[in-house]
Amino acid sequence: MMNSSTAPMAASSPPTIDIEGLGLDQGALLLVRRALAVLPEGGCLHVLGSAPEWDLHLRAWCRQQGHDVAFSTDASGRLRAELTRHGMALGRWRGAQATGHADAHAAGALAEQAQPEWGLAARGAQVEAGSPAYAFGLREKHQLWADTAADLYAQAAAAQWDPATAIAWAAPFELASEIEAAVVQLMTYLIENENAALLVPARHLGQIHPHYREVVQLLALQCADEARHVEVFTRRATLRGGEPGLSTAGGQASLKTLFDAPDFSTATFLLSVLGEGTFVNLLNFLHAHAPDPVTRQIARLAARDEARHVAFGMAHLEHRLAVEPDYQARLAVAVQQRHEELAGTAGLNEEVFDALVLLAAGNTTVAAVARGHAQVQELKAEMAAGRRARLQRLGFGRDDAQRLADMHTRNFM
Repeated sequence: MMNSSTAPMAASSPPTIDIEGLGLDQGALLLVRRALAVLPEGGCLHVLGSAPEWDLHLRAWCRQQGHDVAFSTDASGRLRAELTRHGMALGRWRGAQATGHADAHAAGALAEQAQPEWGLAARGAQVEAGSPAYAFGLREKHQLWADTAADLYAQAAAAQWDPATAIAWAAPFELASEIEAAVVQLMTYLIENENAALLVPARHLGQIHPHYREVVQLLALQCADEARHVEVFTRRATLRGGEPGLSTAGGQASLKTLFDAPDFSTATFLLSVLGEGTFVNLLNFLHAHAPDPVTRQIARLAARDEARHVAFGMAHLEHRLAVEPDYQARLAVAVQQRHEELAGTAGLNEEVFDALVLLAAGNTTVAAVARGHAQVQELKAEMAAGRRARLQRLGFGRDDAQRLADMHTRNFM
């Protein structure tokens, strides 16, 4: 029977393990590795064995790992190996690359540029030389990082909600046909915008080097948020047995410009800082004027998620602009180009505008419609003020912030 404990020897003698007739390819190598692991650099280990050709296998393994080995025969005539332990600087780990510290808050944790050869390795791991290179398009810290990414991910993970239980789908309510139709049209509009909010970050997600795993994790949950929003908006649109409403060419054209953004930072700026920031106002408006409890719950939960997406977008752009101040000019150009590209479109379709007016009005009397129309105009002013405030926080002067806020798409997203 194999005895993996060290044999009784003088205090100055090397430890000895006896692998008996167990071959290295049958598990004995595990025992050798464990015995070597507790030795200091340059420490010696004696190994006794009797399996066929175990010495050849051990010699090959030691050569690969960088350990020295010599063979002799003990007093009983058994073959004995004397191993001298060498660290990772030799053998297969010569040239291994360190990938920073696992904790993003630790000093030197994050590289300014992640190396392709680090591949999918855990941050903080030693990556063996000769590992394959991965062609991640986003592997420079300034291209994607946000200092609050880890905290936002923790918040996002804790704030996930289940559409099946978080919303009282069976809550009783009755709406006039025109109010129900308005809700359905708004849900239809929200679905296509949330499809964009899901797919735009998803296009970039697979390009981010996992060295910056906090951003990868956060964006993955952001995509999950948007998928959940699409689900609940669709379920509310069809809750009373109706079909979804209208989708216009102008709305589709506005959303397509998000897919055409030239890089991750610009796409994040247009989608999260400007678009989703505006949508937080819209969802809060829907929460305030929802004609039924289901719509009210949906709007509240979705607005909470969207506010977190805006927070990441702002944090990322603040980081990038601190590193690369000239990038601000590229953001301004992106807004201007989008405005010019959409100049010939109708913007927000009249069905969505009328639906907002109806929800704020509550009915179709003249006085109610006048009140609803005024409240929608107040909503648009709040949206513009919010965009201006976020632009100023990113370092734009007041006049430039006002001009760019006013140039944002009339489709809100």
